[in-house]
Amino acid sequence: MARGKLRIYLGAAPGVGKTYAMLAEAHRRLERGTDCVVAYVEHHGRPRTETLLHGLEQVPRRRLEHRGASFEEMDVDAVLRRAPAVALVDELAHTNVPGSRNAKRWQDVEELLAAGTDVVSTVNIQHLESLGDVVESITGVRQRETVPDEVVRRADQIELVDMSPQALRRRMAHGNVYQPDKVDAALSNYFRPGNLTALRELALLWVADRVDEHLNAYRSEHRVSRIWGSRERIVVGLTGGPEGRTLIRRAARLAEKGAGGEVLAVYIARSDGLTAASPKELALQRTLAEDLGGTFHHVVGDDIPAALLAFARGVNATQIVLGSSRRKTWQYVFGPGVGATVARESGPDLDVHIVTHEEVAKGRGLPVARGSRLGRGRIVAGWVTALAGPALLALLLNAVDLGLANDMLLFLAVTVAAALLGGLLPALASAALGSLLLNFFYTPPLHRLTVSDPRNIVAIAIFFGVGMAVASVVDLAARRTHQAARLRAESEILSFLAGNVLRGETSLEALLERVRETFAMESAALLERAGDLEPWTCAGRAGLGPPLERPEEADVDMPVGDHMALALTGRVLPAEDRRVLAAFAAQAAVVLDRRRLKAEADRAGALAEGNRIRTALLAAVSHDLRTPLAGIKAAVSSLRSDDVAWSEEDRAELLEGIEEGADRLDHLVGNLLDMSRLQTGTVTPLIREIDVDEVVPMALVGVPEDSVGLDVPETLPMVAVDPGLLERSVANLVENAVKYSPPGRRVTVSASALVDRVEVRVVDRGPGVPDEAKDRIFEPFQRYGDAPRGAGVGLGLAVARGFAEAMDGTLTAEDTPGGGLTMVLSLRAARPGPEPAPAGEDTAEQERQPQ
Repeated sequence: MARGKLRIYLGAAPGVGKTYAMLAEAHRRLERGTDCVVAYVEHHGRPRTETLLHGLEQVPRRRLEHRGASFEEMDVDAVLRRAPAVALVDELAHTNVPGSRNAKRWQDVEELLAAGTDVVSTVNIQHLESLGDVVESITGVRQRETVPDEVVRRADQIELVDMSPQALRRRMAHGNVYQPDKVDAALSNYFRPGNLTALRELALLWVADRVDEHLNAYRSEHRVSRIWGSRERIVVGLTGGPEGRTLIRRAARLAEKGAGGEVLAVYIARSDGLTAASPKELALQRTLAEDLGGTFHHVVGDDIPAALLAFARGVNATQIVLGSSRRKTWQYVFGPGVGATVARESGPDLDVHIVTHEEVAKGRGLPVARGSRLGRGRIVAGWVTALAGPALLALLLNAVDLGLANDMLLFLAVTVAAALLGGLLPALASAALGSLLLNFFYTPPLHRLTVSDPRNIVAIAIFFGVGMAVASVVDLAARRTHQAARLRAESEILSFLAGNVLRGETSLEALLERVRETFAMESAALLERAGDLEPWTCAGRAGLGPPLERPEEADVDMPVGDHMALALTGRVLPAEDRRVLAAFAAQAAVVLDRRRLKAEADRAGALAEGNRIRTALLAAVSHDLRTPLAGIKAAVSSLRSDDVAWSEEDRAELLEGIEEGADRLDHLVGNLLDMSRLQTGTVTPLIREIDVDEVVPMALVGVPEDSVGLDVPETLPMVAVDPGLLERSVANLVENAVKYSPPGRRVTVSASALVDRVEVRVVDRGPGVPDEAKDRIFEPFQRYGDAPRGAGVGLGLAVARGFAEAMDGTLTAEDTPGGGLTMVLSLRAARPGPEPAPAGEDTAEQERQPQ
């Protein structure tokens, strides 16, 4: 069966009209003959929304009892039996009442989609799981009902329902969102203009990002290479010179003029050296780009214009910002420059901005081309001079007689010129050709390749030697220049790498991504093995492509020690690049070792924490152990005294005091031993399948009669737990709840099934705990409020949570509606039950925000 399609109406806040838009869409589909039903829609008393429900078939809801109240939830089974073409499901992030088929409504929607039913739903931006912290920082309200972002991302259609903050506040003031008695409080708190504006921006940006993802996927799927200017992306080409900061600021101003503009600063380094890049300046420009909301990229490319255009097209950029050339006027004879080349080859879909700056025409070194130390243009000019120069000079000297000495000096000048331009080989060719021409035309006998005067032979030999010497000097200077440029490039890359470490970018994945980006590779991975015969394992990787199983499968393999290697795929690197790559590989090994050392330090810290806790334990129990011991000793001494004749009532009271003191000691010592086991990591649960109703009643032994009400259905699925640890956890929770419950108010212990979990809830009606203290109460030696020392050392809840986590469970605290605290112990079910368990006493907060 084909999976159904999901359409989501996304809004920035309650009341923008998501449910109204969804119902309007349902009426349009009904008019087209589509089988459309209402699975669950809440109109929240809004007349216009309620009116749109008329004429739509509504599937009856399921009624559930919870904490003495009746609730209605979507009946998933009824909707599946009805099998409509389209189902309307409101409030996608809603938490279902315990005892429902699923814990969350989005899980109900997943079942409908899997059954082939199309679903139309609604959700607010504040309910997306990844934005919980952001929304809380804006509104001051923590959203407990959330939906995973991936669920919304997978929707086939996402439609934004937008409304300005002013319009939404007018709707509220007119009573179209909340009841009149709630309007003033809402407008002055959650629905302040600033809150609504920030939430609206979140919604717009989130939807824009999803649209961008779909666009990139479409372009990749259909192999679209042309740039689509759907969003302003501005690439800034940096040279490492001081003008880069001016270019970044100009690009940022351009980006502000467009919707969702993005700035990408890119520095393209030649693989064989740089001419004027300052590592300090690049670091400043990187910081500036990131401060202005952009990103910084460092790539390697021999043809700078081609690499820049390839990068821009790869990120679907719409504009390129370059600075005016810093070359002097005479340097343009060697080529038009990067800016002119990029502008010529950018095409009609990519705008190029040439920005003036203070460094224009102040000069910069010529770029060094890969494959030759002198550059292709100089080599060509050298060969032209070497071959054509002597021939033209011979024709000129045939018309003018200057004497042999002057003729040789002129031919030597041509040879020197060829050496200066083209290096050794053109100079040798010029010297050889010049020697032949001198011999043939200007040394007796003329027009013959013989020399009659020995002095002329010496002169020709000196001429040839001087030419070779000059050519050798030029070639050596070119070689040294190339080496200097190469070393400068390497030092800059290594300086950049060290800067990343100083900035805290020390994660292995970030470093591998930097390697991949620097050398323009498809993927980079760090492989290691324990021994020569052991298989390779991947310690970390970055980039696309299938994972590597052996270094030999990579295009580039850089060993790091005997049992580690940095492997790259994409292209074969030249030998001269491997020295820098070796530095990256060594740094990757250091980062991996540092990560492992940090893990060791964390374990050592845990041991130190255990020692600290044991020290605190001794200090904390000094009074709590002495109090019951003192009471027991006093009672026993009184009973053994012969000076007083104790009545039966007095003896019974003293014996009762002894028994209570012994029980307190037993409980205290038990908690101390349990905490010690948890801190030393010696708790090894013996997991087996057992019914909850077999363990929970045993945990209530020792609590006062009629102080606890038990509601554990026999139909619950079995749980995979250690019975002893579970009993101890529940006993501590019940004891804590009874301790803080007011007289005459019973503690309720209930259990219910939720999907693949079974939840045990211990509900009290005591003073409760504020949200900021709910996590602290589970820490050792924590007693909330002004609890006296006789109330215990504060280990009961810490032991309960430790045992729960040892059994792959969780223990959390929630507010009890009407006052009090609820402890929720979630356990893993041994196997799913055939039917959902009936709802028991529960304290899950049901946030039904207006839609």
